Amino acid sequence: MEPALEALVEDETAGDPTTGQKWVRRSRRQLRQRLDQRGYQVGRMTVRRLLKKLTSSLKANQKQLTGPPHPDRDRQFRSIERVTRLFLANGHPVISVDTKKKALLGNFQNPGRVWCQQGEAVHVHDVRHDALGRAVPSGIYDLRHNEGYVDVGTSAETSAFAVDAIGLGWEDENRPAFPDERQLLILSDAGGSDGCRFRLWKQQLQQQLADRLGIEVMVCHYPTGASKWNPIEHRLFRYISLNWAGKPLRCFATMVGYIRGTPTEAGLKVKAFLLDREYKAGIRVSDDEMTALNLQRRSVCPNWNYVIKPRCASL
Repeated sequence: MEPALEALVEDETAGDPTTGQKWVRRSRRQLRQRLDQRGYQVGRMTVRRLLKKLTSSLKANQKQLTGPPHPDRDRQFRSIERVTRLFLANGHPVISVDTKKKALLGNFQNPGRVWCQQGEAVHVHDVRHDALGRAVPSGIYDLRHNEGYVDVGTSAETSAFAVDAIGLGWEDENRPAFPDERQLLILSDAGGSDGCRFRLWKQQLQQQLADRLGIEVMVCHYPTGASKWNPIEHRLFRYISLNWAGKPLRCFATMVGYIRGTPTEAGLKVKAFLLDREYKAGIRVSDDEMTALNLQRRSVCPNWNYVIKPRCASL
């Protein structure tokens, strides 16, 4: 029977060249019917056992393809690695920033499972008018101290909100100190509210960080389509998602509480706060305002790497 099944799936099989895992396009029911036509009377569980023996399993398609890589992708990765090591070696702060997926708050399903006697009943549909609000978690991950800082916004996801979150984290009197705080390295995605194309992002960095706090800010953006390489994704956001998996986020306080309670064996510490401010979307920054910025682009991938320095008081 096993050779017959193997012959049936020979042209229906795909495989992973790295792991050796194989998967079959046809369902167990279809395979059982084909075996029945060849004189083999078997059940679905027998087919399942034989498929497992053939190193096959039922698989869903996966979002893994990011499209053609940018021609400067590897060059930018090498640049980020070099600059990050240099900043850390010299005692400067290095932070990774991003905004986690927005979430409707209310009695809605939250993906994941928890140990309990019975699962909680939630709404069948996630409808905006049934929600208490929409949360926008903006995160900061401190590479040196393995600490996270998350501001949960109640308004729009804008560049002003992203920079305010950085500023509030920087001004937290209980944050860890750095040997040299005159320079700050920010690692960010190429897109989003803190993306490389947003003028408001650069203007707010100039006004709220460089000018107001008197620090030199260097920004390195990850290449287009490479956001999963941003450290905050797998060092902070991943653990937050695991901590609240399967638990409905019914209000802002609940979300903030789950973020604060995110534990890891590696000693990750997370602070979380509610940022209840109104942020207006669609703010434009003029050419003259951009010219007034004290912004210097780096020679390597200048659109992704730049430094913003404090301006004179007269500016």
